[in-house]
Amino acid sequence: MRISPFATLGALGLALCLGALPLTAVAQDFQPVQRQSLDRIVAVVNQQAIMHSQLEERMAQARSQLAAQGQSLPPESMLREYVLEQIILEEIQLQMAANAGLSVDDTALNRQMREIAESNNMTLDQFADALEADGLTMAAVREEIRREMLLRELHQRQLGGRVNVSTREVERFIEQQGGNVSHEQARQMVFQRKANEALDAWLQEIRADAFVDNRLASGS
Repeated sequence: MRISPFATLGALGLALCLGALPLTAVAQDFQPVQRQSLDRIVAVVNQQAIMHSQLEERMAQARSQLAAQGQSLPPESMLREYVLEQIILEEIQLQMAANAGLSVDDTALNRQMREIAESNNMTLDQFADALEADGLTMAAVREEIRREMLLRELHQRQLGGRVNVSTREVERFIEQQGGNVSHEQARQMVFQRKANEALDAWLQEIRADAFVDNRLASGS
C-alpha cells in the first residue's frame, strides 16, 4: 500500500511552503546510497557542504516519486541539476530557520503524525506497519515531516505580512471565472496565487544573497 505522508498537510499555514519543494514534499526513507571513500562535495552553501552521496539519495527519491506519479523521467542531467538546486534552496532556508531559533517540538510533530495516520484511516501502529511495507521507516518520515513543518514556520514568519488580498481583486477574479465561484473560494484562490508569487520572489532573493558554490554546474 503506497502511503503519502504529506497528503493531509494540504495548504500548510499560509499555503506558502510546499510549492517550493516539489520533489521533497513526500517523506521517503530510501536505504542510503553506499558512502564511498571518494565521496565528494557537489556544492557549498554558506560554508555548509553538500555531498555527492546526499545528492544521489535525493535523486533516488525523485525518481521514485515521479514513477509513483506515473510521470516520465526527464534527462538525467536535467533532473540532477534540478534536485541539487532544491537541496541548495532547502539548505539556505534551514540555515535561516536555525539562525532565527525556530524549531518544531515533539508535541506538535506527534500531533501531525497522528493526523496523517488518521487521514489514512489508520492508527499510528498501523501507519508504521504500512510505511515499513513500502520500504520506509517511521523515524525517517518523522524527521522529514519535522523539516517540512520547520520550513512552513519559516515561510509564515518571512512572508505572512507580504500577502494581502483586496476586495477588488476578489471581485475581478469572480468576474474572470464567470461568477462560477463563491466569494470565499475566490479569495482563497487569489491568496494562493499571490502567496506562491511571494514565495517564488523570496526564494530568488535568499538564493541571490547566499554564498553558493555549485561545483556540479562548474564541473569542478
